Amino acid sequence: MLLTDHFPPVLPEILRGELTTRLPIDADVEAVARLMEEDRRRIEPGATIDREGVRSRLVGTRSWSRRQVVVVAAEADGSPREGAEPVGWMALEDRAAGRVNLTWVLPASLPHRAELARALFAWADAVGGAFARHRQVPTSIINDGRDARDEDHRAVMVAGGYEKVRTWLHMERPVTPQEATTTPPPREGVRVRRVRRHESGLPLAQDVRWVHIVLEESFEDHFNSYPESFSEFVTRMSDAQDVPWDHWWIAEVQQSDGSWWPGGGLVADVMPARDGAGEGTYLEYLGVHRTARGRGVAKALLRATIRDAAERGRTRIGLEVDDDSPTRADELYRSMGWETVNVSESWHREVPSVPSNLEAGAA
Repeated sequence: MLLTDHFPPVLPEILRGELTTRLPIDADVEAVARLMEEDRRRIEPGATIDREGVRSRLVGTRSWSRRQVVVVAAEADGSPREGAEPVGWMALEDRAAGRVNLTWVLPASLPHRAELARALFAWADAVGGAFARHRQVPTSIINDGRDARDEDHRAVMVAGGYEKVRTWLHMERPVTPQEATTTPPPREGVRVRRVRRHESGLPLAQDVRWVHIVLEESFEDHFNSYPESFSEFVTRMSDAQDVPWDHWWIAEVQQSDGSWWPGGGLVADVMPARDGAGEGTYLEYLGVHRTARGRGVAKALLRATIRDAAERGRTRIGLEVDDDSPTRADELYRSMGWETVNVSESWHREVPSVPSNLEAGAA
């Protein structure tokens, strides 16, 4: 049976018998991945989408933190047509208290696309407000990000009442085999090590907790920072099939009594090879605790990943950095060989907490 959301988007009458929405099912994975791929290729020719990542978000463990619908062809009575593939998609992730991540694909070829988008964005407002109520916060910020060159996306976001709030630099740095032995060691009083692991390959719980604590407290004063509990963090970071725990790092800083305390954390992942570029390392998170700043911790962590990438035979390291950050972290990256290869934008809309639909229905 094809399932519908209990409180679905209210589509305009003009679309009745033409398009409707329903919940994603397993059979939708390839179609949604293809929609995402085609959408990205408008701006980035040759782009590919990881099918397993799409599967997890649509029908796997990552779907549990999302409300989402796919747009499909409708029968004359407005019900979803049996076997119809998705022609559009919208998902909202309950990312943290007060923060909701929005993802959507609505090809320009869709009939009455402007009206459809308006209805889906109204539904997104309601979902974001429901997440705020559940989190017991007065509002949620719905966050959407996209390539800065995507003028169509920009026009849809403006029409939906969103405001551009940030610019992000996507940077890459080449890695040479020589850097496996020529990369400088950390400054005196700083040391970097991988997260320790059991014989099973799983990490020691204490080290994972230290990474979480350092990252959380490092970004407390950063734009768009929202508290994320340890259980939320570890669930989100470990729901992939093969978590590369050997890409997690801790920087320790020596104290005046000779003891060593965690002062920085870095979480990285494998960056798949693509046309014209070999396999690389992607830096997901890098944070330096405020008590350890000014001691070369960030540079030590970066050098550790450069050395590691060179030892693995990788050719590049990628990362994302806030172009508007007052810390000017991009200057550090540039000084160490990173260059901007792409730019993206964050678009925000603040929505208020809304009453429960269940209570309204029972009244």
